[in-house]
Amino acid sequence: MGLISLLWGIFAMLWMILALIPLLGWGNWFLIPFAAVGAIIGAVGIALTSREKRGRAKAGLVLNGLVIVVAIVRLGIGGGVI
Repeated sequence: MGLISLLWGIFAMLWMILALIPLLGWGNWFLIPFAAVGAIIGAVGIALTSREKRGRAKAGLVLNGLVIVVAIVRLGIGGGVI
């Protein structure tokens, strides 16, 4: 679960960088739910794995959370949230 969440977060981060380009900000509307699913997978991975093997799941959870925050801020700045 941790590896899936980490890879999901990396893909979401690449998508977020693309959505920072002007006129491609609409991608943030799809990015937020996508990253939320990755964060949920990371949280489940943290809950189900042993304490020593939670590193990838924690990294995926943090990465997906960061993507969600940046996407919401980008929507707020760009006028996507009314």
